[in-house]
Amino acid sequence: MTDEYILEFQNVTKQFPGVTALDDVSFKVKRGEIHGLCGENGAGKSTLMKILSGVYPYGTYDGTVIYNGQELKLQASAIHQATEKGIAIVYQELTLVPHMTVGENIFLGSEPTEHGSINWAQLYSETQTLLDKYKLDVHPQALVKNLGVGKMQMTEIAKALSEEAQVLILDEPTSALSEAEINKLMEILRTLKSHGVTCIYISHKMQEFFRICDNVTVLRDGKWVTTQPTSQLSPEKLVRYMVGREMKERFPQGNRRPGEIIFEVKDLHAEKADRAVLNGVSFDLRKGEILGIAGLMGSGRTELVMTIFGEFGKITQGDIRLEGRPIKSNNSHHAMEHGISLVPEDRKRHGLVLIQSILKNISLPNLDRFARLMRIDQNAEVAESLRIAKELTIKAPNLYVPVETLSGGNQQKVVISKWLLSGPKILIMDDPTRGIDVGAKFEIYKLMNDLAEQGIAIIMISSELEEVLGMSDRVMVMWQGRSNGILNTSEATQEKIMTLATGLA
Repeated sequence: MTDEYILEFQNVTKQFPGVTALDDVSFKVKRGEIHGLCGENGAGKSTLMKILSGVYPYGTYDGTVIYNGQELKLQASAIHQATEKGIAIVYQELTLVPHMTVGENIFLGSEPTEHGSINWAQLYSETQTLLDKYKLDVHPQALVKNLGVGKMQMTEIAKALSEEAQVLILDEPTSALSEAEINKLMEILRTLKSHGVTCIYISHKMQEFFRICDNVTVLRDGKWVTTQPTSQLSPEKLVRYMVGREMKERFPQGNRRPGEIIFEVKDLHAEKADRAVLNGVSFDLRKGEILGIAGLMGSGRTELVMTIFGEFGKITQGDIRLEGRPIKSNNSHHAMEHGISLVPEDRKRHGLVLIQSILKNISLPNLDRFARLMRIDQNAEVAESLRIAKELTIKAPNLYVPVETLSGGNQQKVVISKWLLSGPKILIMDDPTRGIDVGAKFEIYKLMNDLAEQGIAIIMISSELEEVLGMSDRVMVMWQGRSNGILNTSEATQEKIMTLATGLA
């Protein structure tokens, strides 16, 4: 391998019991480039990066990884060996200690010492030098728990770069960022590139590859498909490589016919810890309708649906009516009794018990329907869970595998399955396609259309304006905890939505 390339994967194969996660994968990464890595969930991206970062050590896979001209042979339980060699990874789920400062997190485990004690002046001085070098706008002594997600991500990147990283792997770095924070991250990546750092960029957002990457490698079903300069690709071509078929439309055309008003929210105010989180939200929802909710981060979107579900703010004013009758949801159990279900924004934290099986996750909120004389009718539990899993085409060997082993798209289907089994009238979906690939997104969209056609009313929050416009019948825009306008999608544009979202209208 010439000095032009810092990494080369040669015929890499990785198998798990019953599954081939990587199948004879070979490609090269140029030194100092930003290299995109894309593919559907389950394509093998994460497995390949875990080999590179030492999670799966040498000997647990077949093939060869060449790094800086030499074969990479990381030993068991030696993730730190990868770090010492200059290979660092920033995961989608951030790994910071919230009650420590930025500087303490960056140098955790490698603090500068003097006479047996931590040299705090040196620690914060070196932190500031590092932040200045890469133009990371965050204060060294700020507590991480007080930072926004964007600055937390900057801290994670600084932590990786503190070990003189030559290769930085970024896994879904923009999944929880606002547009302004995404722009800042792109600036940071360009700065890293100017300092000779090689970045491997994993994302499900197609436009980001064309915005920042020099070359893109596509994996599909564990196999290498292509590596090409982004200048030679188009979004449609990239999607075709990923899914192995032509996708003529991103948003399937449904046959929805919204009916009568089923749900009404009038002048809703709420507070949490004596802080106002909702300042006057009003909207109605029709049977068989998809109502999109748009707005910038901090606008109150998630706070609204969590309050409706009874798991966030205390309602101080306003009225919620279901089928013309006033209701109160003091907790999620009450909401479920009223026929309101919520697919949460963070499925891993709030939607799933990851170590439990698909079966247990689906049946958990529905145990009442399986109760027979103080015991659970396990035959009914399995039959109903299997039925709903088949309807949603959850891809898994059986219902007994742990949910944590599934791809993001299939995990999301498990969350949706458990709520559909409860027979909801209102299904709230908070960023339902976050962190899942383009093929799985299309399946979720089709499912939403099917549910709406069956008469279920859907409230969908999304951070992607294209998704809001592509899937909604109407769009409500949030701004500073209030509803700032409702648009029919026939008249809505991204510009109109952003005008309302920024309070300019």
